[in-house]
Amino acid sequence: MKHALPVTREQDFAAWYQAVISEGDLAEESGVRGCMVIRPWGYGIWERIQKLMDARIKAAGVDNCYFPLFIPLSFFAEEADHVDGFAKEMAVVTHHRLKQIDGELQPDPDSKLEEPLVVRPTSETVIGKAMSRWIQSWRDLPLLTNQWANVVRWEMRTRMFLRTSEFLWQEGHTAHADRDDAMTETMRALEMYRDFAETELAMPVVAGEKPENERFPGAVATYSIEAMMQDGKALQAGTSHYLGTGFAEAAGIQYQNQEGQQTLCHTTSWGVSTRMIGGVIMVHGDDDGLRCPPMIAPHQVIIVPMLRDKPEDEAVIAYCEELAKALGAVDAFREPLRVLFDRKPIKASNKRWSWVKKGAPVIIEVGGRDVEGGNVSVLRRDRLYNDAGKLDSAIMAKGDFVAAVADMLRDIQSNLHGEAKARLGANIRRDVTDKNALGDAFKGDKPGWVEVEWSKPTGEALDKVVEWLKGHKLTLRNVPLDAAPASGTCIFTGAPAVERVLVGRAY
Repeated sequence: MKHALPVTREQDFAAWYQAVISEGDLAEESGVRGCMVIRPWGYGIWERIQKLMDARIKAAGVDNCYFPLFIPLSFFAEEADHVDGFAKEMAVVTHHRLKQIDGELQPDPDSKLEEPLVVRPTSETVIGKAMSRWIQSWRDLPLLTNQWANVVRWEMRTRMFLRTSEFLWQEGHTAHADRDDAMTETMRALEMYRDFAETELAMPVVAGEKPENERFPGAVATYSIEAMMQDGKALQAGTSHYLGTGFAEAAGIQYQNQEGQQTLCHTTSWGVSTRMIGGVIMVHGDDDGLRCPPMIAPHQVIIVPMLRDKPEDEAVIAYCEELAKALGAVDAFREPLRVLFDRKPIKASNKRWSWVKKGAPVIIEVGGRDVEGGNVSVLRRDRLYNDAGKLDSAIMAKGDFVAAVADMLRDIQSNLHGEAKARLGANIRRDVTDKNALGDAFKGDKPGWVEVEWSKPTGEALDKVVEWLKGHKLTLRNVPLDAAPASGTCIFTGAPAVERVLVGRAY
């Protein structure tokens, strides 16, 4: 069987990932290290993620805002743990114009800024300053804000969508009267991300609390959703943080309570990014390219006419236009079906494979015989080939297809989730009770994850655990919220275990 991509997942998973992005017209290099141009199909997927996530955010009573890209360095200096966590990744602006000096464009020495500006790596500090102005009384709480924006983190090792120097995301920031209310919001956001990944992205995840060494800089507690890629590695696909009162104290976010006393707010932050697209590629893609879940596909049905530069082409085009109109009236996932009639003057088979590589959920081919018979030729992206290894193209009456397409898309969405769910379940081991056996469990190409019991060590004891794991190229992922109770001893320290933690290799 010949596949559309130049490399398969088995041959080289990393090269396959890059091929999916390139061949599927998702993104390309920009000329700036670690930055990418997101092409229309890739950005269309992000627009769908943004639209669906934004609806969930607003339904929770959160209002969208926008905050500056440039943040005074002094804002970060007020929160020591936070700045330490991001210092190596910060891009800093020190001048505001260029000048020809010795025949070269260089920063004009006379344009040096009074204070350096950090290009937004995250917005806790600048939003905290705004909250300190907006919150005066208990009546102003809770304050729930979100922004859709780009951020810059000057990564040393980059990979498109997964880890780039500039990426797109949403970041929620909220302030509350007390810990309980803030924790309720932290867990609400985590559950929103978990359900979004499972429902809209068809990407099963494990939700849980991050160990101390994996917390967001300055946070009291960090929670994540972890997804398993087809190579067995973990991808942190979203995070939600309870920040306590540390950021509030640094930024002066306080309120007068009902007794007239000044009280510090408890704050949270939570976010997901274009990294989700990388996760979708590595969870659902096959050796022919991306398989895009219908709920986030920019176009769910592609109509490809089989034209021959003959008079009967007019009938084919008219038939396709009528089909597109009928499909546009169909409701799929509580929205009008997104259909594209591809009129580009390109050979039909080349068009078909172009859309296969992009991952369009359903591809329809229409030729002269289809017009005569009132039929369409239907190709489902989730099951491209039949048992004989040939394209599984089904002939359907046009009316029958229009009537069935919504259920077909729902079935594709469900099938993609089911495949990934079965893979996740089959590749988490819970039978490892010895540290050496843990290292051995990750030998091979697709080791998956291991859930082990541990004593939740802190300080130097945790540092030793992290160092040992690092030596085996492993990391602690999270403590699953639905994990079974601990009943034995810690695999790392030998002390009584208090919970179960996931260990894996990660992106």
